[in-house]
Amino acid sequence: MDKYTCIIIEDEPLALEKTKDFVNKVPFLNLSATFDNALNGLAYLNNNKVDVLFLDINMDELSGIELLESSKITSQVIITTAYQEYALKGYELHITDYLLKPFTFNRFLQAVNKAQENLNQRITEKQLDFIFVKTENRLEKIMISDILYIEGMRDYLRIHTCNKKIMTLQSFNEFEQLIPAHLVCRVHKSYMVAVNKIESIERSRIKIADQIIPVSETYKEAFLQLINSKA
Repeated sequence: MDKYTCIIIEDEPLALEKTKDFVNKVPFLNLSATFDNALNGLAYLNNNKVDVLFLDINMDELSGIELLESSKITSQVIITTAYQEYALKGYELHITDYLLKPFTFNRFLQAVNKAQENLNQRITEKQLDFIFVKTENRLEKIMISDILYIEGMRDYLRIHTCNKKIMTLQSFNEFEQLIPAHLVCRVHKSYMVAVNKIESIERSRIKIADQIIPVSETYKEAFLQLINSKA
């Protein structure tokens, strides 16, 4: 199992001990450091790779919100606070989750699982650059970044890319196994679409490269959840 480094920035000793205890119970988290003020935490973040940041909001000198606003934080940020009114501001700053004190271990685990999913997704996005597709009597390399959409054509699939079209007898199910849904997503029994190539979505219709692609009820909910997660 991959281990992810984390730090805690928390100025309340009891809250810090509780978060440390919870972190130590999670097999995939490795606690690198703790800080009782945001300035020292920020200095550490600027010089060290941190996968997950547990961050209190109300602190002297520099608040958690001010820390997020003052520096480009690439870590998964999980806010830990007793104040609910900062939730909207936190999500505007693209935090992973917002834990309202006192939070249970179960709620803590939900937050770190979400952070783990996001980190795993980043790894997948970096690793998966291309696939090989069976077409005629050969295997043809296709860059994931070139795919526009995949269209069902009776017994065949037609892969529309930025510079060519490729026919294959491979199934939609095979492509769903090959390519993560956050890159190329099934939206209809006859279509998969490259999420980053979508130009617009209106009334259950997707526009990609002058092509209008329908979104069926079967796939609509999962598709909208995926799109909303990127909004």
